[in-house]
Amino acid sequence: MAMQAHEIEELIIKAFPNSVVKIEDMAGDGDHYSCFVESELFAGKTRVQQHQMVYQALDGRMGDQLHALALQTKIPK
Repeated sequence: MAMQAHEIEELIIKAFPNSVVKIEDMAGDGDHYSCFVESELFAGKTRVQQHQMVYQALDGRMGDQLHALALQTKIPK
């Protein structure tokens, strides 16, 4: 079962309060998304660690309900 963009956004915002989150359905199939997350919680973390934090926020749905997620993370200036 595919996830809706708003479901992904809600999970990420719950894990990263006061963050900027932008989700785009890349293929229009509810299964391939692009995701941008800007959060101060990424400060001091490597890019890999930042991405792992976002995947953790998805609570095991990656690879199951969510097939593909092109992820971009950023620390606010």
